[in-house]
Amino acid sequence: MFPMLTQFFNSGQQTIRAARYIGQGFMITLSHANRLPVTIQYPYEKLITSERFRGRIHFEFDKCIACEVCVRVCPIDLPVVDWKLQTDIRKKRLLNYSIDFGICIFCGNCVEYCPTNCLSMTEEYELSAYDRHELNYNQIALGRLPVSIIEDYTIRTISSNLPQKKMYKTLDSQNIYKFKSKSLLDLKE
Repeated sequence: MFPMLTQFFNSGQQTIRAARYIGQGFMITLSHANRLPVTIQYPYEKLITSERFRGRIHFEFDKCIACEVCVRVCPIDLPVVDWKLQTDIRKKRLLNYSIDFGICIFCGNCVEYCPTNCLSMTEEYELSAYDRHELNYNQIALGRLPVSIIEDYTIRTISSNLPQKKMYKTLDSQNIYKFKSKSLLDLKE
């Protein structure tokens, strides 16, 4: 009789826990329902990406020891590592390193498992090209750091946080709505 009571009690706790988790999911969904839509004029305005954004991979040739860990952890065996064994010092010498971003799924495993931290993710997300062969980056193209969006004065940056609606009055007392965001341009104003 006691095992049946404990089983009934455990199933009741599981039901309450499941209802709580479903309620938490609905609360998150409903909190996003009140947000205003945001339209970004793309070439002239760009979002500032978060720190955890997984963009183009940056490669530092001098740090690489040609261990091929990045190739082994990649789910699609994407990085191509060409190396030559130097018999006099018994070390691998890296000849070529390339990644085809037309195939890359930007999972970040290569960056996470690299023992020398020669790979890192950048904020660059504009990798479109007319020819798919242009997406195959060698060690020279991978070593190039992207131009920071924040430093480009021709582009208005918008924080990745959604803006809040604020109302301002003009001189002729018309109410206009202006979206205020936490970008560098707004701090200067």
